[in-house]
Amino acid sequence: MYPFTYPHTIDNGAGERLTFLRRVPGEKGDRLEVQNVVAPGVGPIMHVHRQQDEVLTVIDGRMGIQRLGQPEQFATAGQTAAFLAGDPHRFWNAGSTPLVCKGYIEPADNIEYFLGEIFRSTKRNGGHRPGLFDAAYLSRRYREEFGMLEVPELVQRVVFPAIVAMGQLFGQHRRFAGAPEPVRR
Repeated sequence: MYPFTYPHTIDNGAGERLTFLRRVPGEKGDRLEVQNVVAPGVGPIMHVHRQQDEVLTVIDGRMGIQRLGQPEQFATAGQTAAFLAGDPHRFWNAGSTPLVCKGYIEPADNIEYFLGEIFRSTKRNGGHRPGLFDAAYLSRRYREEFGMLEVPELVQRVVFPAIVAMGQLFGQHRRFAGAPEPVRR
């Protein structure tokens, strides 16, 4: 397991701050309790946690929610959005003030490492999106755990492996030395 101390916060430079509060034993493995603060109009792209449930309760603000192929919905203070493992979704700050949510991800598996590296790369890349090699490497390595659904399937199956191979030739993969092994269930 990759070592973390709690709480610890990651920031993608684009208006998302995610604090990992603590890990506690859960029914499916460690439950990672989180709090996020999201700027207006900001949120993650359509994605899927293939093995994990994600539950967020709005503390303050207005959260937009969308599941793949379904209309947008909204949640306000006290309301909860639950995304079960395999449920493609996105959420964003649909208000004009910071969105604050608390929740959990269960089982935690590699979410801290994966999101930490994606956020770090996004911040290095000016807060727009993760660097191309980083996105390719991380999405390939952890593809059984997480998926970025706004990246076309052809890019993920053909282009990303080529980018990873080229990056490895130039040593770009070295920054991921010590990365945790993917979880396969």
